[in-house]
Amino acid sequence: MTDDAAPPPGREARRGPTRKQMLLRLDPAVHDALARWASDELRSANAQIEFLLRRALSEAGRLPGGASPIPRRGRPPKSTPPD
Repeated sequence: MTDDAAPPPGREARRGPTRKQMLLRLDPAVHDALARWASDELRSANAQIEFLLRRALSEAGRLPGGASPIPRRGRPPKSTPPD
């Protein structure tokens, strides 16, 4: 899939920077452990992998300064009505 691919019909394109996709092959036991850990922290397995990679890159001093923060998922916070 290319970064400039059009979204499927009936779906709007996401706002913000595009995200890279990659295939990751894991040992089933490692995947199961990762999925349990992610569930314990209320994350998807994919979000847990990104969280761990970013933490490892940061600790090694290799996280690029231009890396955008992890996008927040879920409902947006309720806004307060204007006065």
